[in-house]
Amino acid sequence: MLLEKIKTPGLSHLSYLIGSQGKAAVIDPRRDCEIYVERARAEGLEITHIFETHRNEDLITGSPVLGKMTGARVLHGPNSADEIVFADTAQEGDVFEIGKLRISVLETPGHTDDHLAFVLHDDDFPEGPIGVFTGDALFVGDVGRTDFYPERAREVAGLLYDSLQKICGLGDQTIIYPAHGAGSVCGSGMADREFSTIGHERCNNPRLQIADREEFIEAKLAEHHYQPPYFRLMERLNVEGTSPAPRILRPKRLMLSDIREIDADHVVDVRDPLAYASGHLPGSICLPVGMISAFAGWFIREGETIALVGSAEDQLASAMTHLVRIGLDSIVGGYVGIVPAAAQGMKMASLPMIGTNEVQDRLERKRDDWTLLDVRDLDERRSGAIEGSDHIYVGELNSRFAELDRERAYTVMCASGMRASVAAGWLQSKGFDKLDVYLGSMGAWQYTE
Repeated sequence: MLLEKIKTPGLSHLSYLIGSQGKAAVIDPRRDCEIYVERARAEGLEITHIFETHRNEDLITGSPVLGKMTGARVLHGPNSADEIVFADTAQEGDVFEIGKLRISVLETPGHTDDHLAFVLHDDDFPEGPIGVFTGDALFVGDVGRTDFYPERAREVAGLLYDSLQKICGLGDQTIIYPAHGAGSVCGSGMADREFSTIGHERCNNPRLQIADREEFIEAKLAEHHYQPPYFRLMERLNVEGTSPAPRILRPKRLMLSDIREIDADHVVDVRDPLAYASGHLPGSICLPVGMISAFAGWFIREGETIALVGSAEDQLASAMTHLVRIGLDSIVGGYVGIVPAAAQGMKMASLPMIGTNEVQDRLERKRDDWTLLDVRDLDERRSGAIEGSDHIYVGELNSRFAELDRERAYTVMCASGMRASVAAGWLQSKGFDKLDVYLGSMGAWQYTE
């Protein structure tokens, strides 16, 4: 028996390859899906089934591409908003054989209406299931978000409660295999650990500690989640199916002459925030490689062209891979060499960084031409904020920058300064020139209290 977890960094996405006696199945594949075929063939396995736990909101599924590549049957749940054109419908009670393994289907709506869990049985161990692929219903340390149907908020929260009871009924011995790990936008309280059992979660998962259905519903209604604009793109592409990922996930190399004349919709600097702050191309935005999956979809729309700027070729390749996985494919090229460009007379912009003493001084002087702008999420803000600061979530600055006064000075802060750099870079690209970033941000503020 083979069971291999395949991780997608940035998105904190977890997919799985299982196999037995020459046959294999894939659960929730990503768009760049050659990896599943390569791993299966290395083990002498043929992929015969592809299972989708639900219509993903945060990444493009690789199921239609992998299905064409292998001839495997794609299975998706019932009650989807639109017809999943590349998949057959699986329903509760369906059973699929993968060699000596059996996959049985549970309908587990709540996170989405079409959500399924796939229960793994081994014929050599008939005393209950050995595992369950829980998708976005049950995570390690958390459960799925239920905010995708706001007009039915109470109903879907109740549906998730019922689905979780069904999953827990599989038995404490059952290993859980979720579709996301810590850092995913699909949950906010996931443990920084990718292994658990139903028994462990029953004892330690805060949401599973809530035994009363109405209390669970109220707890879910009290949660606050953000929905980036690119979620709508993912919804559409994961219903219609999409083209394969580009075969070459490295952008075309841009020369200095190219970057001087570039006419891309966005110049995206993927270097470290401190490197960006020291010197960057005027008009470029700050999106460090590790933050692309979380924030690119807030600021870049489908079809908009992108030029990447990085410190090294491998950094550009990583950035392009992250973008392709969320459907932002229109990458015109990548440039490496900010320092040599500056040495050849290329005009550069910078982004000042300030410390706690300066922030405290400005607050004490009550400057009427200056705002401390907190771009953390609402839950962080509720847990502690600097008196006198204003709040706009970093992603919502994609449009809410229009509410701000370009003649005013802003210091942007978050928890550490990372998201603040993203926010300040965006504002600077929109014509704000009285900007700086609170380096260390809330962490530094609390350390000096």
